Amino acid sequence: MHRTLFLECGSLAAALRSKNRHDSAAPVLLFEPAPFFLSSLRGFFRMLCAFCISAAIPLFSLAQQPQLKIAAAADLKFAMSDLAAAYEKQSGVRCNLTFGSSGNFFAQIQNGAPFDIFFSADSDYPHKLNVAGLVLPNTADTYAIGQLVLWSSASEKIDPSKSNWQSLLDPSVKKIAIANPDHAPYGRAALEALKNSGLYQKIKDKLIFGDNIAQAAQFVQSGNAQIGILAESLILSPSFAAGHSWKIPREQYSPLIQSVVALKGSAHKDAAIAFLAWIKTPPAQAIFQKYGFTNSLPGEHLIPR
Repeated sequence: MHRTLFLECGSLAAALRSKNRHDSAAPVLLFEPAPFFLSSLRGFFRMLCAFCISAAIPLFSLAQQPQLKIAAAADLKFAMSDLAAAYEKQSGVRCNLTFGSSGNFFAQIQNGAPFDIFFSADSDYPHKLNVAGLVLPNTADTYAIGQLVLWSSASEKIDPSKSNWQSLLDPSVKKIAIANPDHAPYGRAALEALKNSGLYQKIKDKLIFGDNIAQAAQFVQSGNAQIGILAESLILSPSFAAGHSWKIPREQYSPLIQSVVALKGSAHKDAAIAFLAWIKTPPAQAIFQKYGFTNSLPGEHLIPR
């Protein structure tokens, strides 16, 4: 009966070859050419190490790229998502987006929230932050002008594209959604438009308030409200395609001039400034225009700061 050994060393194999000629019970070597085996093993480990290093390099580079923390007004929910994706593809810089009401972000930034950039739905909150010394010098700028619309789902009986303001007086309308005017610029503009239209007193008891303009839009989409005064930038997204809308005349509310600032507490100041420069480029401007934003009022030019 033969005993079986697994040998890994060439010198031991050579010793046993000699013993094998005199000992019938000598072990049977399953493989002898250890030098070739070890050479192949070393080559395998060299290739494995090279692969691990090559795989680690892009991960290390990604980790080295700054990740911008951007606070954006809720009317930018779709536009800013597209902008961030386009910028990351071009530059490799990742944008971590948080959406909400401009007033809530204003309060958070005053209390030290670690954002790099703040896109507001108005110019008042950025101006106040600038006065408070919380903004990087020369970064406050206007990036777009927003538009109010009346919007209802296709499942509702009313069609604001045909009946305009009178849609709000339809007997089927029990709830009208707007953003909370206490901290959302689109909510304040909606109230102003309602008062200038002469309808506020007639419909004020039907108003329900979203924490921000995106939540107000969700109220209408879900059927919790039959109609809403919303941001055009939201209803131009595919998720609102099945609905009816009417642009509220701009002369009925103060212009929604929207400004942006890079924050002095930013951990990535250079990257923040570079992003603000990029949003002025034609590819970025095309994204803003896709969602209904303009960069000037009729017959006027935007004041940059």
